[in-house]
Amino acid sequence: MTKRAIVLLSGGLDSATVLAMANAAGFETYALSMRYGQRHSSELEAAKRVAAELGAKRHEIIDLDLRRFGGSALTDDALDVPTDGTAGGIPITYVPARNTIMLSLALGW
Repeated sequence: MTKRAIVLLSGGLDSATVLAMANAAGFETYALSMRYGQRHSSELEAAKRVAAELGAKRHEIIDLDLRRFGGSALTDDALDVPTDGTAGGIPITYVPARNTIMLSLALGW
């Protein structure tokens, strides 16, 4: 029986490492990325390159507009992304429920 793994692939180092580890462990890998209203498309371009380079059997990019939730500098052009770290508490770059929603979509796929 074929072992399969779905990897939530942002295009960053952590998710790329997980994809490589799943491949090394013998899993048939599938990559899932989200276009959630983030300001920069560079994340998704990197995810496409990583999925192809590491041999994901399939790479899907789901459109999911989380800008409607508001309150995050990653999705709201009116908010500046801080460059000097955080002052404590919930960071302005937190996207409400993003990871929970992404996990739910991966489970459904």
